[in-house]
Amino acid sequence: MPFTRPPLTGLRPLRRLAPVIAAAIVLPSAAIAAAAASQADDVLLSQGKPVATSTVESSSYAGSKAVDGSGTTRWASIEGADPQWLRIDLGQAATVHRVVLNWEAAYAKQYRIEISDNGTDFTTVTTVDDGDGKTDDLSGLNAHGRYVRVVGVTRGTSYGYSLWEAQVYGLTDAAGDHQAPTTPTGLTAGETTATSVALSWNAASDNVAVAGYDILRNGTVVASSDDPSYTDIGLASDTAYTYSVRTRDTAGNLSPAGAPITVKTKAGGSGAFILAAAGDIAEQCTASDSDCAHVKTAKLVDQMKPAAVITMGDNQYDNAHLSDYKNYYDKTWGKFKSITHPVPGNHDTYDSPKYNGYDKYFGDIGKPDGKRYYSWNMGNWHFVAIDSSAFMTHDDFAPDSTGSDELAWLKQDLANNTKGCVAAYWHHPRWSSGDHGDNKDSIELWNIMVDNKVDLVLNGHDHDYERFIPQNASGKSDKNGPVEIVGGSGGADLYKLGTKHATTAKLLKTYGVLKLSMTDSTFQTQLIGVDGKTLDSSPTYTCH
Repeated sequence: MPFTRPPLTGLRPLRRLAPVIAAAIVLPSAAIAAAAASQADDVLLSQGKPVATSTVESSSYAGSKAVDGSGTTRWASIEGADPQWLRIDLGQAATVHRVVLNWEAAYAKQYRIEISDNGTDFTTVTTVDDGDGKTDDLSGLNAHGRYVRVVGVTRGTSYGYSLWEAQVYGLTDAAGDHQAPTTPTGLTAGETTATSVALSWNAASDNVAVAGYDILRNGTVVASSDDPSYTDIGLASDTAYTYSVRTRDTAGNLSPAGAPITVKTKAGGSGAFILAAAGDIAEQCTASDSDCAHVKTAKLVDQMKPAAVITMGDNQYDNAHLSDYKNYYDKTWGKFKSITHPVPGNHDTYDSPKYNGYDKYFGDIGKPDGKRYYSWNMGNWHFVAIDSSAFMTHDDFAPDSTGSDELAWLKQDLANNTKGCVAAYWHHPRWSSGDHGDNKDSIELWNIMVDNKVDLVLNGHDHDYERFIPQNASGKSDKNGPVEIVGGSGGADLYKLGTKHATTAKLLKTYGVLKLSMTDSTFQTQLIGVDGKTLDSSPTYTCH
């Protein structure tokens, strides 16, 4: 924004509110007095909570800036477009009594407040039809849900929508809850391989709500899950493990651990190792910002203790200057630099000269053979790192080349490979249900993968997570094709999701890191969220 709004003049009366009469949000008359009394105990529910937005003007104006408690940072949508929205995840269900919006000069003339239990299906709480860009204190509400959304319908200026702060007040359902959930029962082991154990159990219950389950291996919590199932990966072969599970509710109360079971992994699985992988990582933020996602994803990598780290491009935002790499990426993911095998993304071409920050930060790690494309081996795996930005035609800057030299090298490298399993990774995915969608510039890359029976392909670019079942050159289900995973969830502002492909196994708008469990003949993948929960698990695949 080229200007800053004038000083605030105070709160306005609620003359402009148009409450919506909806059964989901209006209290019965018999409960109005009790509801009014409870509002005296309201707390600020929104500060520091996860935020999603329809758009952002730039990474400097991320949605998280509207809930950081600072009156000098803000969210800003793209200019000149209606409608736009900002969604706050309160973390658990709550009764919302008040919403305070501190508008910047780019304000909403017309907007509405919505609420939802699932983040998808929203009910209107109230509407404002004659906004004037001051501070709106919308009180006297009685809405219930987990997600609160501010939807700008008509802009008050030619710019976009911009909020210094969006504050939601009310009471969580878990307020005052000290009752523990029930203990999980029926823990059983399903498919067991040389390096993994699939577990399931009966769902527990709680007086308010079950928040998830902690999985204990040999008495230590190793993971958590929203659902009554979990697959433990990266295990030693021919080894006995004891498992138990406990329940956690939305107030943080824990049940006792359930009855344990002992499971022995199968023999075999030689050459096992763990990798961590993600793309689209470091926004220009540090640990001093509680919403800085790459700080959290780096902690996940640390907990995995991987043998190597793969990055799928756009490691640093926005223009990937060397100073940015040093100030942001290096302070988090830089801890793993010595074991990192990176590739560049389109943002690495925005520096001047192109790739300057990337080349100087990673040095020989990023160009082991003097090129930004290379290969390396671990165990019985051959890994191919590809610089897709060199020949993408759809990005903001002209490509460096047609990619013919790199593609010729790739074909020869795969022809020379003697390892039994092959993985490749680059920035721009051939298939994607995210904001960028399918990438035609990657067609030849994908076809080379199919022709050479590559097992796994990792990409970034779309800021989301998507795992596909094996596909052929046409994007159809084919057990002989590669498994593609878009893992652009390393820390950059998340993108909106499109319609899933028929071959999409899982599609999520979330931050997280891929945990890859490899053996000499198999692989299995998981997405670990920043809260430590396992958000997705693949089957165990046998290499082609």
